[in-house]
Amino acid sequence: MIVKQQFRFEAAHHLPQHMGKCFSPHGHSYRVELAVEARVSPETGMTIDFADMEAIVRSNVLESCDHRDLNELIENPTAENIVVWIWKRLEKALPGLVSIELWEVEGCSVLYRGEGASL
Repeated sequence: MIVKQQFRFEAAHHLPQHMGKCFSPHGHSYRVELAVEARVSPETGMTIDFADMEAIVRSNVLESCDHRDLNELIENPTAENIVVWIWKRLEKALPGLVSIELWEVEGCSVLYRGEGASL
């Protein structure tokens, strides 16, 4: 079974290697969706408690990046690099993590399935 949960965070960034409008400092209301695959426990009837998943994401990701300048955390904070950064912070804490999707703005997202995953 695959369980998904979404989170939001606010952050600023700029892309010094990009000569478009993202060169200048600006902010986004990011949305992130995690997918975890696991067997349903016969004792609990759940794969993972949503509250447990939220606590893991909060302590490993959100507390570090919410209302922050992502350039202080990630060398080149493109959507692609941000989602990989999130994955690295969660892959050991969330067994069964299969994908992370990050929306920078509505309608524009990047989906990451871990290093070596085929798309």
